[in-house]
Amino acid sequence: MEGIEDDVRFIKQLVVEMPNWKKLFVESNIPEKLTPLKELSKNLWWVWNTDARELFQQIDPEIWEESAHNPVVLLEKVSYQRFLELENDKSFMSRMNEVLARLQKYLDDRSALPGPQIAYFSMEYGVHDSLKIFSGGLGVLAGDYLKEASDSKVNLVAVGLLYRFGYFKQTISAQGDQLANYEAEQFSKIPVQPAFDQDGNWATIEVEYPGRTLAARVWEAKVGAVSLYLLDADFEENRDDDRYVTHHLYGGDNENRLKQEMLLGLGGIRALRKLGYQSDIYHCNEGHAAMIGLERIKDYMAENRLTYAEAQEVVRASTLFTTHTPVPAGHDSFHQDLFFTYMSKFPKQLSMDWDEFVMLGKTVRHEDHFNMSYLAANLSQGINGVSMLHGEVSKDILKHLYEGFFPEELNIGYVTNGVHYPTWAAKEWKELHLKYFGADFIDNELDFDLWDKIYKVPDEEIWNLKKQLKVKLIDYIKQRFADTWIKRHENPKLINEVLSKLNPNALTIGFARRFATYKRAHLLFRNLDRLSRIVNNPGRPVQFIFAGKAHPADKAGQDLIKYIVEISRRPEFLGKILFVQNYDMNLAKMLLQGVDIWLNTPTRPLEASGTSGEKGVMNGTIHFSVLDGWWVEGYKENAGWALPLERAYDVQDFQDELDAESIYNIFEEEIIPTYFSRNEKGVSEGWVSVVKNTIAQVAPNFTTSRMIRDYQDRFYKPQAERKAKLAENDFALARELAAWKNKMIGAWDAIEVKEIQITDGIANVLRIGEEYPARVVLDLNGLSPDEIGLEMVITETSPEGNHEFVNAIEFRVDQVNGSECTYLLNLHLMDPGAYNYGLRLYPKNKKLPHRQDFKYLRWI
Repeated sequence: MEGIEDDVRFIKQLVVEMPNWKKLFVESNIPEKLTPLKELSKNLWWVWNTDARELFQQIDPEIWEESAHNPVVLLEKVSYQRFLELENDKSFMSRMNEVLARLQKYLDDRSALPGPQIAYFSMEYGVHDSLKIFSGGLGVLAGDYLKEASDSKVNLVAVGLLYRFGYFKQTISAQGDQLANYEAEQFSKIPVQPAFDQDGNWATIEVEYPGRTLAARVWEAKVGAVSLYLLDADFEENRDDDRYVTHHLYGGDNENRLKQEMLLGLGGIRALRKLGYQSDIYHCNEGHAAMIGLERIKDYMAENRLTYAEAQEVVRASTLFTTHTPVPAGHDSFHQDLFFTYMSKFPKQLSMDWDEFVMLGKTVRHEDHFNMSYLAANLSQGINGVSMLHGEVSKDILKHLYEGFFPEELNIGYVTNGVHYPTWAAKEWKELHLKYFGADFIDNELDFDLWDKIYKVPDEEIWNLKKQLKVKLIDYIKQRFADTWIKRHENPKLINEVLSKLNPNALTIGFARRFATYKRAHLLFRNLDRLSRIVNNPGRPVQFIFAGKAHPADKAGQDLIKYIVEISRRPEFLGKILFVQNYDMNLAKMLLQGVDIWLNTPTRPLEASGTSGEKGVMNGTIHFSVLDGWWVEGYKENAGWALPLERAYDVQDFQDELDAESIYNIFEEEIIPTYFSRNEKGVSEGWVSVVKNTIAQVAPNFTTSRMIRDYQDRFYKPQAERKAKLAENDFALARELAAWKNKMIGAWDAIEVKEIQITDGIANVLRIGEEYPARVVLDLNGLSPDEIGLEMVITETSPEGNHEFVNAIEFRVDQVNGSECTYLLNLHLMDPGAYNYGLRLYPKNKKLPHRQDFKYLRWI
């Protein structure tokens, strides 16, 4: 025994070496006959082409859902055996080749495009959920715009940033708290490809940061015939903190935001140059990309030997600034110390000193922040809001840039946002439109007479179509909701109770958007007893479906979500009020197509435009909203419901109380009775009438077809013509205007007022209909009378004591004696009241595009 024990004691212990792991890459191997699928997957045209999407879905419906409708991922996950089956499926092969032929014809038809080339810059683009470079309305609008530019054969190229993590994925905890989850994107699994420069190399650009240089690679996403170029800084050539620049959309601190906007603006122009683009118009979608103007001025100075002032003439003429923000605090600005740290070397390239340079982003010298919207406005001839009302609001926000002018006089226009019909209209509606509107409807959305054909559609057909879409929505939500709650380990009994109460026969109201406090998602819950009576009437069932994200830094917005989740768990609201997590484009489509009412309750006038309701009306979903944003223009009697535009109370809480009561009343007295009043076929003729009016009278006004036509007519074409004139003959007109402005600046203070005679009585009482002469004599000190305008500005005094603009009446030149010029005006007032008047000098030149192009004014 002792010998055996000794043997055991000395048995050598086995040591297992760790394997030397090596990478093995296995690419999806699609049979050669199926390679068109790869080509189709790389162009986001499939996003708005029903046949293309159904083709991918047919490959494997389950993987299609698992991949969140991303064909690149789908083609990687499908088994080779399945591809072999499809290769021998004549029906599938025929369908695939037909879809490919349609794409090729679509692109061939757009190979040579007329009109000015537009370079479009935006911080975010919502083209599809598979390309996670957007957060909400601004991005979805930009994505729709690219699709429409492709469809409408507009010569456009776009620039943005490619984010590694994008915006967050939302989950809601069992307690109702919003949790933000960021998932890293593998660029090989999304529809982007490296962009190659003119030498065939992967295009890269550089942007100077303090003490180092940031490098960025350029990727290309094909959106139909439009190229979207995306800059990516997340690679080993950059410092770790600089790689973070393209990690998160709107992520990090203010310094990271500045670094992002430098990359987008300065780097975006450099990328286009590297790729060989020389665009005619540069469209700055929000102030994030305002530095495109600085980079372009620098280039003109270096390459065309223009002065700063001459280059600015050309850049302003060819730049359009679209602002989406209705409140001053929403416009990006950077403390001057931070701004100096990053931009201190740039003024030298413009032959400017620092004090001159920073005034491009300020209204007064003592301001301590540099405002990017001010920079964009100062370097843009065209400025527009995104609805008629927002255009007026924008005048008030930007008025400090134009001292001496009243907001009503500012040359700030508007183009009301629209939505891309092929993306947002349900397949069922497209088929109905094809049946009744005609095969050419999709190419003639601006023919409003075609939309009127909706009145020829039988009521029962529309009623059943809407019911079909609602059933599809309920099934989708049940699946999505159950999956979420099971993962959260919720009580199965609670899950079953909620899902069993979701009712496809109930009047269904949707409320889904970004959860900011001004959106007033809480308004519906001010009187819970009354709300309970509305949703719990067994003869007239009603249910509300909520969705939306709050910014991770917006605690108040997150609290609103938690509050709604808590309310939805109360016994009287279980299954009648539902919050669906992780609002994305796919959920948005299902909601907008499936609900009966789209509810919107913003604080007036803080909704710049809003486009979700526009998507709803494309699908016969009736809009019920405050008269704000687009609904001011869209609302028609018997084509939706509205709360008044005017505020009744200055105290917001009182206004909220009034609006909540109005919402309850409209539901109880108008909406619910109309929906549940049925004929012998079970159809609500009154409801269908409102649906038809919505489609005929509202929807056609809010397509991206109309929107892009407005941009072409109001901005792109006129500005492109002016830019071409400025550039003719070695920029002769640009040089002439810069010299003239410089002359006027030098002589402006030397203009001397010699005499002012206003008829006696102007300080007393004037009689309506009678004329009162006014005479002013100026010593122009060498300036021509054609270069100096004089006007009488008439105002009224508001209850708050402010001057409100009434009119500006031009003096005429009567005689010139040496350097003295006499101006006359016959004042002829036709409206009674108490008025104020002032006399205002301004520089005149017929070659200016508008008055604010040269902001010099003088009150005398």
